[in-house]
Parts: sequence; structure tokens; C-alpha cells
Amino acid sequence: MLLRLRSIPGLQISENVPLSQCTRFGVGGPARWLVDAVSEAAMTATLAALREDGIPHTVIGGGTNLIAGDTGFPGAVVRYTNTTIEIAGETVRVAAGVVLQDLVDKTIAQGLAGVETLTGIPGWVGGAIYGNAGAYGHSIHERIRSVTFLEGAHVRTIDNSACEFRYRESIFKRNKHWIILSAELQLELPAAAGLIKAAADLIETAAGIRKIRDEKYPPTMCCAGSIFKNLIFAELPEAVRARVPAKVIREGKVPSAYFLEQAEGKGMVLGGMKVADYHANLIYNQGGGTPAELRELISELKRRVLERFGIELEEEVQYI
Repeated sequence: MLLRLRSIPGLQISENVPLSQCTRFGVGGPARWLVDAVSEAAMTATLAALREDGIPHTVIGGGTNLIAGDTGFPGAVVRYTNTTIEIAGETVRVAAGVVLQDLVDKTIAQGLAGVETLTGIPGWVGGAIYGNAGAYGHSIHERIRSVTFLEGAHVRTIDNSACEFRYRESIFKRNKHWIILSAELQLELPAAAGLIKAAADLIETAAGIRKIRDEKYPPTMCCAGSIFKNLIFAELPEAVRARVPAKVIREGKVPSAYFLEQAEGKGMVLGGMKVADYHANLIYNQGGGTPAELRELISELKRRVLERFGIELEEEVQYI
């Protein structure tokens, strides 16, 4: 069935791969095929062949923010595994398959500022752009100059404004058939210091952030970080705004964890899935959890917040 695909250079094709191996939650049934494309040409040819042959397919990244189903996926799960990073002065060209931490580390080593606050966020660059990942008051969109993506058989490039970035949103989330290939970033060489001092300062900043993140989301924890998006305070109903203490509002947002805590979400357990005792917006697989349990727990948390506050939380996580 994949004869044409097997003739495309730059592909690695595996059969019946458990999606639990491709997602940080560690759950999910088998993908009929897992297809890794290492180049833009291979990715373009792969998706064209799958479309023409009528084979069901979906594209994923590092799988850190993804919930796969118990039954897996009946067709081809495709990943773009190009890991090229090119640096010219303050301009960085990065492929979507680059691990986000590798981008942070490499730019810091060059004394380039701008993405150091993203340290410790798991996943690949393509997924970070797709969901406009961020932390500590900054998001990746601030550094995006342009994004190159595949729309059908055509490779397109759009600038930052056309990406329609918002909090944890982008135009790519609303056009899931647009496949991110690469991005051009504009970073900065701190003008007030030499490269060695600048790099050392950036390393220190990133190390501090990494320590905090690792305490909250240990690297070995089977989780996706935050499950739900935070809420924009100004967009909440007036009655809800009146119930939110000023001290919990950060940068114009109310953490979803606040509403989840009020709804007694901390420590909830369903099968092998558990809401952290110390963070109500963190669900993790404590062993033997299933996708069905995870989805049910997410639904129950949403139900409780809706019942108590009349607002509906929106997931950051994505589903297959």
C-alpha cells in the first residue's frame, strides 16, 4: 500500500508504532505507519503521495502536547524531522523538526537573546509556532519574522502579522492542513556587553527558569505541562471578574489553575491519571493511565469550572 512512499528518498517508515512512544503522556494505540521525513522535498512528496492514494494521514511534531486515542491511528502519522539551524548575525533560520531546547541552547551559546525564556518547554519548533508557545511573559511569536509552510502542493511563506498570533493561538491552528516547515527568527546581540558576558548572562537566566520548570514539570513526568489555556481577565464576564482576587491576575491573565483549584480539582484521580496535588492545571500519567481516562478527567474538570463559574476552559492540548 505504501509502495510509492517507499521510493521517496529521505523517509523512514515504521509499521504499527504505538503512539504512546511518540507522546509525552505515554498513551495511545498504534499508528499503522509512522513516517519520518527528513527534508522539505521528502515531506512534500510524502503528503502528495498519501493524498493521491487516499491513505488517511495526520502530521504531528514532538508529541508533547498531544493526546492520542486508545485505538491509535489507522493510517500514516507523519513527522517532519529536519533539524537544521542556520545563524547569520541576529537572524536565525530554523526547521520545524528542531527540538525547541536545542534552538534555545544554540542561540544562547552564540550570545543571542530572545528565546531564553522558552527554556525547558518540551517539544519541537513547529509545534511551538503552531501553539505560540511561551512562558515568563514572552512567547515565540515575538521573535518570528516569517514562517514557511506547506499548503497542499505549494510551499508558502508569510510574515509575522499574517500568522495572526494571539495567546496560544496562530493561523496554523485554524488551518491544520498547513504544515509548518521552517521559520526565520529575529534575535538580538545585547549591545551593552561582549559576547562572552552576554552568553553567560543568558545561560544564567535560562538555568534559573529551567530549575523552576523542572520542579513544576519534572522531565520524567508523563504530562503535557498545562492542560488548559489561561484566561484573559478583560474577556471574562463581569460577574466572574468580580470574583477573581487581584493578586492572582498576571500580565492581564487569570491562571486556569485558579478556577480549577476553586472547583476542587487538585489531586483528582481517575484510573492511572492524576491532577497534581500542587498544581490544578497539571494532569499526569502516574502509571497505566489510558487516553479514555485522560479525556474523561479533562471533561470533568471543565464541567466543574463551568458549573461553578459559568465559563468554559479551553485545552492547550491537541487530540488525534
